[in-house]
Amino acid sequence: MDSIEKLITMAEDELTQYSTEARKIEKLRPKVGLTVPYPQQKAVREQLLADIPKNIFAKIVERDRQMVALPFWGIGGLGLLLGVSMQQPLDFMATGIGFYLAFGIQSWGWKLEAKRLVVKTLDAIEQDMQNGV
Repeated sequence: MDSIEKLITMAEDELTQYSTEARKIEKLRPKVGLTVPYPQQKAVREQLLADIPKNIFAKIVERDRQMVALPFWGIGGLGLLLGVSMQQPLDFMATGIGFYLAFGIQSWGWKLEAKRLVVKTLDAIEQDMQNGV
């Protein structure tokens, strides 16, 4: 696993904690410092920014992944309900497709948010280095 994947995994772990974004950044800073040496941090930041899509759909999914996935959870649940109650096996396809899409959208949004947290952490480290803290 390369250093960028390690950083994203560490950021995902921080996202599971209920705290403010500033607290998450502060908890992530020492981990980033140990994982990526300071001279390489700028290159890692640029690579992460290049990996984050810039389109409007990606921004919406990053900000509101649960809202975007909600209709697909509904489609999956409705397909399951209709498939069981009316004994129609084709409705189970809607269940599988809906659940797959909903889970995929939420996973993608989670990764995007973790990448954004790593970028913000690298920016905070750079800011402190420039201020001499």
